[in-house]
Amino acid sequence: MDFPVLMALLICALTVPGFGDMGSGKAQSCSDIRQFYNGKGFSLNGVPQSEISGEHLRICPQGYTCCTSVMEDSLSNLSRTEMEGLIRDAGRALQASLNGQYKVFDGYLLELLNRSEGVLQQSYPPALGSLYTQNTRVFSDLYTELRRYYRGANVNIEEALNEFWARLLERMFKGANGRYLIGDDYLECVSKQSETLRPFGDTPRDLNLKVTRTFVAARFFVQGLVISGEVVRKVSQVPLSPECMRAIMKMIYCPHCRGVASARPCANYCANVLKGCLANQADLDTEWRNLADAMLQVSNRFEGVSSVDVVFLSLPTHISEAITTMMDNIDTFNNKVFQACGNPREGGTSSTRLEEVKRRGKDTVEDSPTSGARLEKLVSDVSRRLRDMQPYWVSLPSTLCSDRVATRAQADKCWNGMARARYLPEVMGDGLASQINNPEVEIDITKPDMTIRQQIMQLKIMTNRLKNAFNGNDVDFQDTSDDVSGSGSGMCTDENCPRGPRLMAPSTDRPKVYAYPPENKKVVKASANHNLPSIALYLLSLVMLLLRQ
Repeated sequence: MDFPVLMALLICALTVPGFGDMGSGKAQSCSDIRQFYNGKGFSLNGVPQSEISGEHLRICPQGYTCCTSVMEDSLSNLSRTEMEGLIRDAGRALQASLNGQYKVFDGYLLELLNRSEGVLQQSYPPALGSLYTQNTRVFSDLYTELRRYYRGANVNIEEALNEFWARLLERMFKGANGRYLIGDDYLECVSKQSETLRPFGDTPRDLNLKVTRTFVAARFFVQGLVISGEVVRKVSQVPLSPECMRAIMKMIYCPHCRGVASARPCANYCANVLKGCLANQADLDTEWRNLADAMLQVSNRFEGVSSVDVVFLSLPTHISEAITTMMDNIDTFNNKVFQACGNPREGGTSSTRLEEVKRRGKDTVEDSPTSGARLEKLVSDVSRRLRDMQPYWVSLPSTLCSDRVATRAQADKCWNGMARARYLPEVMGDGLASQINNPEVEIDITKPDMTIRQQIMQLKIMTNRLKNAFNGNDVDFQDTSDDVSGSGSGMCTDENCPRGPRLMAPSTDRPKVYAYPPENKKVVKASANHNLPSIALYLLSLVMLLLRQ
């Protein structure tokens, strides 16, 4: 056989794609995918017994296949459900960790408050006698307000503390001057004198500063744990786009349709698919890290002489010191008040004697033992968890790929979206703006997901509160105009954020570079539709050539 004949045979063999898939020319059996497909819970009605031409496929490569259009749609929906499940599972794991940290920390802080109030209730009756038992409500109201503030109620903690000292002063003044008739107007005058006379010494000012700084830090620290968990929950439930569903189907189940079910997706291929699908989630990264940093900074407030255990458990002692100071100087205080406000009328019925109150007031309340080691461990645990979670959103694609989907082994034999071969395109960066040239997922980078934009704003608000809390300031940051550029109309609720059709950016802006020809283009479909006629043409040409010899 001469050279022209050999060339004709070679060309014929290289240009007939069906022969490469069918081996000896007979259609391969679909028994494996039938078993796989049925194992996923789908009916075998309409599933081919052997390979068919794949020009009907809209997602998978259009060679010979065992998948019908119905199978492709079913597996596409399945791939979306499974991937969204993996994303939610990853989110639930992080959310559970944050919620666990919150419960432990929150339980410990409430335990400290309960212990502090318990010390006060046990120590004050013998120290103050009837002065305490007749005014129990003043002390219990203080702890009630502290708990309400810590729980997030609309309570001004500085005003609550000032109200406590004002009420305590009124009750002590009336108790120490029981033989006088003291009305509200007179007590108002007494209150005005206390601003200069300072009957409790420096204790109210010092204690107010410590309590305010500590409670503000504790309140917003636990709120930060709650908010971060809520952000994870809401973002993990954001549905995948139709374009993403196609890309995931192509990556996970097209190998089965193509007859190479054993080929797992290439690692970089999986990375590009999920970096595209989770591009909006990756845009959380900056504010997510800022929140973690702010929480770590605030956690430093829980250590040292101003730690929560020291401040919470020393409340009874400081209040006792304030009362003792007033009792030590009650005569001087009374004289100056009488000079400024006038002598009150006698006629009171109280049997409390001034000498008894003074004597009892000098009894001290012992400090409650602290739990420094336990607090140190709690802060250490939560700080470590906060550091671990910082890269969560940008590392999520690689986490999902490495754990469940892709393989880094056998780089030349992994599924690259078209065949079992090496994946050549470069891996995209993180975030929406980096996906403009993503070869696997078509993304409109000008249309960020509004649910995720809303969560980004929630992170910014919480971070701002924590930064203020670090400085002892309770400032509710409500300015929502500083939204991330490109987010559209700013804040909105889940119900008020319509998800309209996503418009794709024109492909002419920046050309995409493929390491291999993209599938599902018209030229690909045209060649696939003529696979079988081309075989006959080549064979006819070969016969004519042989007859001429």
